[in-house]
Amino acid sequence: MERNSATAPAVPDVPATAAPDRPAPRWRRRLVTALAVAGPGLIAANAGNDAGGIATYASAGAQYGYRTLFFMLLVTVALVVVQEMCARLGAYTGVGLGGLIREQFSVRVTAFALLCLIIANLGLVVSEFAGIGAALELLGASRYMAVPLAAAGVWALVVLGSYRYAEKIFLVLSLAFFTYPLAAVLAHPDWGQAGAQLAWPHFVAGKDFLLLGVALIGTTITPYMQFYVAAAVADRGIGPAEYPREKTDTVAGSIFANAISMFIIIATAAAITTRAPLDSAAQAASALKPVAGRFAAQLFGLGLLGASALAAAVVPLSTSYAVAEAVGVESSVSRRFREAPLFLGLFSAQILIGAAIALIPGNLVQLLVRAQVVNGLITPILLTYVLTLANRHSVLGAAANGPLFRAVASVCVSVIALLSAVVLLQTLLGWLGMG
Repeated sequence: MERNSATAPAVPDVPATAAPDRPAPRWRRRLVTALAVAGPGLIAANAGNDAGGIATYASAGAQYGYRTLFFMLLVTVALVVVQEMCARLGAYTGVGLGGLIREQFSVRVTAFALLCLIIANLGLVVSEFAGIGAALELLGASRYMAVPLAAAGVWALVVLGSYRYAEKIFLVLSLAFFTYPLAAVLAHPDWGQAGAQLAWPHFVAGKDFLLLGVALIGTTITPYMQFYVAAAVADRGIGPAEYPREKTDTVAGSIFANAISMFIIIATAAAITTRAPLDSAAQAASALKPVAGRFAAQLFGLGLLGASALAAAVVPLSTSYAVAEAVGVESSVSRRFREAPLFLGLFSAQILIGAAIALIPGNLVQLLVRAQVVNGLITPILLTYVLTLANRHSVLGAAANGPLFRAVASVCVSVIALLSAVVLLQTLLGWLGMG
């Protein structure tokens, strides 16, 4: 109700010229609200658009134009299916994938699953710090100073108990990649061709295209994302009653992250007309020139820094969650070092090893893409565990996969496994001189 100024009592000690507090702009309120409710699903999906992901999507656009868009559409469906199963497992059991695998399978099977995850994740930790180094080089800093400082910063944020706050900071930095949709529009791509190749497959017969396809699977449906989302849902105490909201977070986060991935492919395809693999982060940054001009490298570096820093925390955390759960010891970012020595000790070791290896000179982009290929080969093994667990009524009861969902999920896992097997066979034949 509006107060009548003629009858309202005077307010002491307030100058007559004092202006009333103005509400924050609508866009700022919405951003704050979105970040406040950002759940494990959104965080895991955005962490997937990390250094390796950006390099792989940009390389896809640079090498093959829009030809991988239909493939990415299929991968998006698979990502939604897989991430939803993992979030549901975490919510309805209160246990992460590491703990569930230990409970439902033999010790040898559990050890094999953990070995696959550790191999995949260690390569990714290296690539995240390599991405941080490349980002800060674009911003004018030496990687030999930046990487150790970044490693110490990520370690401190997690181990000293402010990781939840750090998640929000990294997500804000990652918002720089919102410029890719704008860059894709301003680069004036051939939208007719892009739309046609999004709606219908235009694949290229050849080993390189297949290898890139597996890399796209490896960077989009990354094992650490599945382990992280299940463990984070359980760690935050999200149960069956809260699951509908978390399901929305997981599905929307997966679709959003892959939409950004497709815009990276479109922007790079339009900006880089010479079809060849990328050699540097600066080449990938050139896709942002339509929106950022001469500041494209700096804008790309800022976004790459946020995405890589977020993943540099999430990837080793997923390994620590899985191993600690499988062993049956404390696993939570809210614990101190003396309360969870294995969990935080393993996290610390991964940070140290990843940062050290990332300082070795080499071609960053090719290193990142190869790391995604390794992930692509390991992914179907770990997805088989996820599918088996989500199908079991002894694990999820009435929330287990229904017939239709089970069929769709089985097709997704089988196709990923088939592609990975073909690439592995081609690689082995190449080593034997038969390819």
